[in-house]
Amino acid sequence: MTGNMLGRIIAINEGIVSVKLDVNIYEYEGLIGKNVVIKDTLFSNVGEVIAIGNGIMQISLVGEIRDNKFLFGDITKPSFKAPCYLIDDATLNIILNNDAPNTIKLGKSYVYPDYDIKLDVGNFFSNHFAILGNSGSGKSYSVAKILQGVFYQCKTLPFYSNIFLFDAYGEYQRAFSRIHEVNENINYKVYTTDLNSTEFEILTYPFWLLGIDDLALLMGVTTKEQLPIIEKALKLVSYFARKEDEVINQKNDIIARCLLDVLFSGKSPSMIRNKIVSILTKFNTANLNLEVKLEKGGWTRTIRQCLFVEQGGEFADVELVISYLESLCLDNFELSLPNGEYMYTMANFSTALEFALISEGSLNSDAAFELGNTLKVRFNNLMNSDYSRYFDYNGYVNRESYINLLLTCNNGRKAQIVNFNINYVDDRFAKNLVKIYSKLLFDYIVSLNQRASMPFHIVLEEAHRYVQNDDDVEILGYNIFERITKEGRKYGLLLGIVSQRPSELSETTISQCSNFLVFKMFHPKDLQFIKDIISSADITVTNKIKTLHPGTCIMFGTAFKMPTIAILDKPNPEPLSQSCDINRTWYL
Repeated sequence: MTGNMLGRIIAINEGIVSVKLDVNIYEYEGLIGKNVVIKDTLFSNVGEVIAIGNGIMQISLVGEIRDNKFLFGDITKPSFKAPCYLIDDATLNIILNNDAPNTIKLGKSYVYPDYDIKLDVGNFFSNHFAILGNSGSGKSYSVAKILQGVFYQCKTLPFYSNIFLFDAYGEYQRAFSRIHEVNENINYKVYTTDLNSTEFEILTYPFWLLGIDDLALLMGVTTKEQLPIIEKALKLVSYFARKEDEVINQKNDIIARCLLDVLFSGKSPSMIRNKIVSILTKFNTANLNLEVKLEKGGWTRTIRQCLFVEQGGEFADVELVISYLESLCLDNFELSLPNGEYMYTMANFSTALEFALISEGSLNSDAAFELGNTLKVRFNNLMNSDYSRYFDYNGYVNRESYINLLLTCNNGRKAQIVNFNINYVDDRFAKNLVKIYSKLLFDYIVSLNQRASMPFHIVLEEAHRYVQNDDDVEILGYNIFERITKEGRKYGLLLGIVSQRPSELSETTISQCSNFLVFKMFHPKDLQFIKDIISSADITVTNKIKTLHPGTCIMFGTAFKMPTIAILDKPNPEPLSQSCDINRTWYL
């Protein structure tokens, strides 16, 4: 189980062991970074050589071997004067080989080039993961390599996998274009935000599936006091969108109650009349409008005439109007949020929003008017922009059917990878889209009767653009990515974070990740962030991060037996993430 004996322990300080060398160190090449075995009576410690000098070798303990199984961690210390041996091939096999049911080869060990580095697919994808590194360090290649490996190398076909990849720059369209060649039942689907695309399906989201929080994101809500306005508009929208004869009684109730609030507002008759005329001019039904005739004592007057303000400053007959409006109010009718059963458009919501602003009393309060008007302006700007086309969905669909359609290719076969190319929208809108889709998937998977029966994986390229310490918690009460990482695993919703600036990420989100691939990084804030947030990243790991070559990374977490430096194989096909070639583009 052991190679050449190097010496014996002379000191133990926490996780660092000092060994007095009994060999000629000049006969050994490249010991720094290699592993050694400290043989004890009942078990053996595994360590990594971190320093040699003056006949003393210092070793960082990384784990132990019991019953031919490797356990990561330095919980058990070796006995004093235990012999230290250079690790041999048999022990390396115990540490580096992976006998999980489904493994994929990612590359070669940096320290031991003859050994393959394999990934335990089940363990890796059963937990949230993060892939971190500077631009050009190999992050996109690793994402492509891992996902290609899942479909090219696994012993069993991952037919029921559901991977939603948010592609910030459109890099991955080429990388997964051939996965159907492995098996015709494995497919890859692309949605694009390029409104002029004829090659890929344009991303569209059914507007009627948006909830309060989704609309708050799109409308740039800045205070939670604006949320009740959106909620009221959502409760109203289906009544303003459906045919009048289907909902006329409910619509009469809604408008009548609003008008009664105006009549009892205590304002002057002329102000009340102007408001009612304004409301009924835009919001009316066949039997509730300014020209509806009301009877009293053998004569009739229209509502408009009843509200005429006479010379004495009083209404001509306001009691008759009040009596009529009260007759339209329903006893057992209460507004509720839509459940996705009815299709409505952005224009319908705009109408409902305007009515909500009136019914919530924004006309009587300058502060309320300012908050509400800001929402109205922002929503109308969105509705009149090109971005509105992303919510122009063709035909009715409910939430479950929409998700099923996302996972169905044009040929009717199931898609295992769905790529959302969000390269053609600005950062703010892209962030909102990612949050909206993430919440859609979270809400759906939580609603399943059988928990974790349909795993979803969300992979976020350039995650620092979306997974931030923003103000969602203060306004909405939660951050969707923090909620996914804290609650999603037990339901089968897993998050993959790919980022070049970990220090800009939500600390709560990344702290919930269990597996990491860390490529070269040298910004002090990013290195410190990794050291502070990731318990597995000790000082020896973070020191190595600064010197890694492109395509080389440190892997650690539950899917790896120990922190391992690996040189990744290139994916085939490669993603379109290569750096600019100045030698090719500058010179004649």
